[in-house]
Amino acid sequence: MTKKTTLACYFLLMAITLNAQEVTYEEYNLDNGLHVILHQDDSAPVVTTSVMYHVGGKDRTEGRTGFAHFFEHLLFEGTKNIERGKWFEIVSSNGGQNNANTSQDRTYYYEVFPSNNLELGLWLESERMLHPVIDQKGIDTQQEVVKEEKRLRYDNRPYGQLITVVGQSLFSKHPYKDPNIGYMKDLDAATIEDVVAYNKKYYVPNNAVLVVAGNIDIEQTKKWVDAYFASIPKGEAINRNYPKENPIQQEIRVQAYDPNIQIPAYVISYRTPGFRERDAYVLEMISSYLSDGRSSKLYKKMVDDQKQALQVGAFNVGQEDYGMYLVYAMPVGETSAETLLAEMEEEIAKVREDLISEKDHQKLLNKFENQYVNANSSISGIANSLARNYLLYGDTELINKEIEIYRSITREEIKEVANKYFKSNQRVIIDYLPEEAQAN
Repeated sequence: MTKKTTLACYFLLMAITLNAQEVTYEEYNLDNGLHVILHQDDSAPVVTTSVMYHVGGKDRTEGRTGFAHFFEHLLFEGTKNIERGKWFEIVSSNGGQNNANTSQDRTYYYEVFPSNNLELGLWLESERMLHPVIDQKGIDTQQEVVKEEKRLRYDNRPYGQLITVVGQSLFSKHPYKDPNIGYMKDLDAATIEDVVAYNKKYYVPNNAVLVVAGNIDIEQTKKWVDAYFASIPKGEAINRNYPKENPIQQEIRVQAYDPNIQIPAYVISYRTPGFRERDAYVLEMISSYLSDGRSSKLYKKMVDDQKQALQVGAFNVGQEDYGMYLVYAMPVGETSAETLLAEMEEEIAKVREDLISEKDHQKLLNKFENQYVNANSSISGIANSLARNYLLYGDTELINKEIEIYRSITREEIKEVANKYFKSNQRVIIDYLPEEAQAN
């Protein structure tokens, strides 16, 4: 590609990004505390209805981990007006699709329907909030579903316990020390009274946001929202007072063993700030600089040039109270752990000590502008962003202005943030090894 053509493509991309249509929306509160966000987009005859609850893996008591993820499954069991096992059938038979997911900080339920089934989507979510059937049969059924998921995704999957080990290593007090999916012994020990109490506490309108996005009539949607949600009783105020972690002041090294792997992974991890903090945005940029794509610093050096690593990466696990930053590598042949750790640290040190080049800085800005456009290129993506920005960040308008945060991050700030969080005495090194290494 010629230089002239490259420049033309660059300016075209910039024009698209800078002129990306602003996401318009209307938001208000019902008397019971439910926050409602409406976004009208008539580009396609579809609509997304979604509810995000401010409850995730960290919202639990000791000995009762994994409840939020368990509820992600349980609240599809049925309701007072939806027969057990019929939820997905109702959705699919009306041309829709639906799903849910849970993080350490929130749970998200959504449906995508042809726009003429908007009322059905609202009814379904109001049923989930107001009339869930919670009984022993449903609890027993979903316990088995969660156990099978844990076996498939964590216990029997290569490297499936890696993130869990990182959380256990970086946190000793905060609930982030335990996996989002929880421990199965805790679910087995849960009584129906425990489950009912959890539902009553967290799955209430004043702990949620309802987003309706797509081909909608705003005034008619408001009427349906009021009809289906306004009468749901408000819950008690939720007090979150999680223990604070002491700073990591000296390097920690731990070993963990995985029966499902033959090649070890070596991890340098750091505790970082929650995703609301500006520094968290800078850390996302550093991750991209170090390991996003074949031209990134770690990949080009350790995989392409020096042939030391099969795989290498860096990423920031964003969470509400604290984040987790990981840099990892998997060795080629007899490459030692110490060699990989030294090579990773060398690249981290360069970010701490030197300004990245202006060319690399511009490349990062381009990447994040492109990501911003892609995140809001679909109705379902916009619905998710609106819910997340309101519930977790406290600022719905981030959907339009978050890109300005990335654009304002300078090379000097990247160096400053790296130097703040990536010091050698603040890290935890994890040797993630094949189980046979433990026997030897």
